[in-house]
Amino acid sequence: MSDGRPPCQCVICHDYGDRDRLDNFQLRTIVHITQYGWSVVLVQPDGERPGHAYTIGLWHSHRAPELAMFGGDVYEMEETLNALGRRTAEGGSPADGERLPDGARGLPVAFRTVDTRWYESFLGGAVAFYRRPPLPFLQVVWPDANGLFPWQPGTDLPFRRTQPWLWLDPRQHPRGAWT
Repeated sequence: MSDGRPPCQCVICHDYGDRDRLDNFQLRTIVHITQYGWSVVLVQPDGERPGHAYTIGLWHSHRAPELAMFGGDVYEMEETLNALGRRTAEGGSPADGERLPDGARGLPVAFRTVDTRWYESFLGGAVAFYRRPPLPFLQVVWPDANGLFPWQPGTDLPFRRTQPWLWLDPRQHPRGAWT
C-alpha cells in the first residue's frame, strides 16, 4: 500500500480457508460492510456490565481506526458510531487525543487509543473479522453534564466509572464493572 499502512487482513480481503464455516454474525457483518462500509456491533448490558458498541469495517473500507463506545444506551451509541462512520467516510478520520465539539448527538466526544490487551474482552467480533490484531481502535469517550471527561478534575466518582478507561493497561484500570 502506498501510504505505508499495512494491508487489510480481514476475512473479505484474505481467504483463510474457512469462508464456508463463517457464522451468521460474520456473514451479516460482511454484508453490512459491503453495503455501507462498516457495521456496528451492539453488546447489550449483561448483569453488572453496562452495554457497549463498536464498529467493524472502518479499517477495511477507509483504513481508519475502528471506534468503540461504552456505558450509554446501546442504540444511542450505535447512532453516534454511525454518524462518526459517515464522517470518516467523508475523510474525517479521528485521531488519538482529538476532541469533536459535536460528536455524539450534539455533544462533545474525545478519542483515546484502546490498549490492545482489551481487544479480546470487548472487541472480539473485530478480532475475529480481521484475524490479525492489532488493528487501530479508538474509544469514543463522552463527557458529563458539565462537559468534563472522566479523567478531568471535577468529575464525580460514579461518572468516572460509567465508561472504562481502555487506553490504560488493564493492570492499571480501577476495579469495577469493566474489569
